[in-house]
Amino acid sequence: MKKNILAKLSPFHFLMLLIAGIINAIGVTLFIAPVQLYDSGISGTSILLSQLTPDYLSLSFFLILLNIPLLLFGFKRQGAVFSIYAIFTVCVYSVAAWLITDVLPIDVSIASPLAGTDLFLCALFGGIISGVGSGLAIRYGGAMDGIEVVAVIFAKPLGLSVGTFVLIYNVLLYMICGIVMGSWILPLYSIVTYAAGSKTVDFIVDGLDSAKAAMIITTHPDEIARAVSEEFGTGLTIIDAHGFYSDTPKTVLYVVVNRFQTVKLKTLVKGVDANAYMAISPVADLLHGSKEEETA
Repeated sequence: MKKNILAKLSPFHFLMLLIAGIINAIGVTLFIAPVQLYDSGISGTSILLSQLTPDYLSLSFFLILLNIPLLLFGFKRQGAVFSIYAIFTVCVYSVAAWLITDVLPIDVSIASPLAGTDLFLCALFGGIISGVGSGLAIRYGGAMDGIEVVAVIFAKPLGLSVGTFVLIYNVLLYMICGIVMGSWILPLYSIVTYAAGSKTVDFIVDGLDSAKAAMIITTHPDEIARAVSEEFGTGLTIIDAHGFYSDTPKTVLYVVVNRFQTVKLKTLVKGVDANAYMAISPVADLLHGSKEEETA
């Protein structure tokens, strides 16, 4: 069993997770924490607790104390490989944060070394940089924050999506920060951090060229398929269907394009069949076999 787990672990993934943890630590310790802004999830909770407790209970201490039990709690649901990657990433993040704040000759006590006390710059760049780290962690099989594991486990029983669960947690966190600190300025700026970080994570995980899936219901499938194939150089899947209300045969075309091709796709389809029905949705992941497999 242990050999099977070890065989699934990738040295390249560990390297990328090492980089992810360091990048996240840079974003949090050089931009967010110095001006008392708050990151999202357990990272934000750790920042708040480090502000309210004695100096020897540092950000790094709370990152380990809060994240590791949550990641171990999700062991059965997420699997051994994910748990190992996630714990490694959190440990790298924690150690890197400790090195920056307590070892390296960098003063992060009252201001950002790069953005000073400008709250907007700290919120924006802190969110973007930490988002790069979190996005890389997700992309290479790990996680930077235990709250995501908790969300996977408890969101569905509560009738929530994972994203909604995390959002509610962060809203409550920022409200508590405002009440405890007696000011709403920093929690409000922290929302900028959260928004910038979330968008950056999406960009890192999905990429700029993220895919879109289009389902086109039409009575002119051959013409549309030919036009789309010639324009984008891509294949389509043709599915026979039947209209419930019209009681007539229909054809569904399924095609995957990138986000920049969606407008042109709509134009092509409407140019051939003005009555075509088209639904476009994001594709979370795209896997396909080799040419040899496809033609076998």
